[in-house]
Amino acid sequence: MKQFLENLSSKEPVPGGGGASALIGAISSALCSMVANLTTGKKKYAQYQNRIDELLPILEQLRTDLLLDIQKDADAFYPLSQAYSLDKNTPDYDKIMEEALLTASNAPMKIVEDVSRLVPILEELEQIGSRLAVSDVAVAAAACSAALKGAVMNIYINTKSMKNRETAEAMNKRAKELSEDGVKRCDAVYEKISAGMM
Repeated sequence: MKQFLENLSSKEPVPGGGGASALIGAISSALCSMVANLTTGKKKYAQYQNRIDELLPILEQLRTDLLLDIQKDADAFYPLSQAYSLDKNTPDYDKIMEEALLTASNAPMKIVEDVSRLVPILEELEQIGSRLAVSDVAVAAAACSAALKGAVMNIYINTKSMKNRETAEAMNKRAKELSEDGVKRCDAVYEKISAGMM
């Protein structure tokens, strides 16, 4: 973690906002796992035990996927960072740049898709998770919302420069739909829990 943050704070092109968003998503998933683990085996929540048992491996896989997304995002952005250093008179410059922009957009799209899988789980844990850990569901919801907002920005910054506007606009549309829906639902979970604390 320390090394990641040192690399993130440097002038190196990777990791950047996409990798940071994936990490925030992984933290959200880990918090959800913690809440599920604090709920499991408790008599008070026995009626939800089967569902908690189902959620734990799903959350573990999601956390793994998001951690892998950090490296995938770095790998996807590297060709674009190289393309930006090319002279515009380089043979096939436009093709190289377009392919690099598409690759660099696909990685944060995967992050948005993976983080979006957390949203219904957060809504569920707000209902069935241990009341002693409900504040952690709120923190996970806030992190999930931030991860979506961050990842989608890393799509938009790349699609903005793409010459194939049909592809760019299709990606933007999907990213916007997923992120806006997810953020709205995460924020609703956060607000509901927050209101119950007052």
